[in-house]
Amino acid sequence: MTTKTTQQSKTVKLAKLDKKHLLHPATNPKALIDNGPPIIFVKGKGVTVTSTDDVEYIDGMSMLWNVNLGHGNQELADAGNSQLSTLAYASSFKGFSNESSILLAEKLAELAPGDLNSVFYTSGGSESNDTAIKLARFYWELKGKSEKRKIIALTNAYHGVTIGAQTATGLAAYHKFASSNIDGVVRATAHLLNSELGDKSDPNYADSIRGTIEREGAETIAGIIIEPVQGAGGVNIPPEGYLEAVRKICDEHNILFMADEVICGFGRTGKMFGVNNWNVIPDMMSIAKGITSGYSQLGGVMINDEIRETIANFDAVIPHGFTYSGHPTACAIGLKNIEILERDNIIDHVNDMEKELKKGLDYLAEKHSIVTNCRAIGLLAAFELYEDPTSGKLFDPTVFPANAVVDACFERQLILRALGANNQIVAIAPPLIINKEEIEKMIQIIDDSITAFKNTRN
Repeated sequence: MTTKTTQQSKTVKLAKLDKKHLLHPATNPKALIDNGPPIIFVKGKGVTVTSTDDVEYIDGMSMLWNVNLGHGNQELADAGNSQLSTLAYASSFKGFSNESSILLAEKLAELAPGDLNSVFYTSGGSESNDTAIKLARFYWELKGKSEKRKIIALTNAYHGVTIGAQTATGLAAYHKFASSNIDGVVRATAHLLNSELGDKSDPNYADSIRGTIEREGAETIAGIIIEPVQGAGGVNIPPEGYLEAVRKICDEHNILFMADEVICGFGRTGKMFGVNNWNVIPDMMSIAKGITSGYSQLGGVMINDEIRETIANFDAVIPHGFTYSGHPTACAIGLKNIEILERDNIIDHVNDMEKELKKGLDYLAEKHSIVTNCRAIGLLAAFELYEDPTSGKLFDPTVFPANAVVDACFERQLILRALGANNQIVAIAPPLIINKEEIEKMIQIIDDSITAFKNTRN
């Protein structure tokens, strides 16, 4: 039996077991049962991953926006192994602590903007945003303002899938699923700069953050949760001055600014944190994903000194926490991950590669008339597919243009992601270590895939 035959046999066997035993997240279960998993990963190195069939793919999405330092980083593996062999796990309940979690907390305080000097550890982004919502409400209760419990969340936002975070998520499908909603979350339209600057003549003013505060009453609002750059909602970069305007609104109305940095953090946007692009200091900041480059499950909520001091004076047990809060192994990997980011000047490299990626996107827009709205900040990027960009005409809903192009890229061994309510957005977020040649190869595959899609329309 040849090596290729053996690999194929292994893939078939694993696919059958997958269909029998796994219920996948964010997946069409019927399509999976009908067709099996589209790929079974077996290894990764740098910006590539390899399937059980020994086919190598460029990971153009860092898996889920999180493998910032790329696959197969031996230093991260060694950091985890070293911690595993000494103290793999320790509880953080009852005030118990461990060296790795303390040292990482110190490092995060050094890196975070302003006086975000304390962290509550979680296992990931959804838990972080759920925790941020709870801590915001808890803080105001301790301040004697228990009526301040509403959270303003934005359209097209994605904050996770635990019940609180899922309610804050601004994508309709998530609210329909299992009636997953909590009370007290109100929606405002994202990125209405003029309205947030106080222009009441703006036709969308009523749906803005300012309009929402006026309608709901500032005395009822605990915080505004906001991604510096919206990720799963479409890679939506805010207009210049927008985050500063939201920060000012929060100051005016005594409302907490809650930054969701789960995707944007740890170099993804060309700064250590997304808010650093606009010199905005949040009151709370959710982190996860890039903190370990996906090598272990870790998240957290950074809080400012005033919130920390208020909570620190609470003389009872806080009824909130996770088994893996402050997990020693995850924290050790997080420390090493940050060390590499700083030592190897990864963020400077991201800014250099942003220029190369933008060149590639410009090339696609120039060559293909259906490509429009190209955008990138750091290595967080997207472009859109319209039937006629000049008139703003989208493709018919039955076409699913982003899916078609992403599928064509996959056939050509590049992993990207389709987004958008009209399935018109293709997202790109490769590992931060990607080089110029790899970006050029990625752009060439996208170019060929768009051409293939156009040929199906002729």
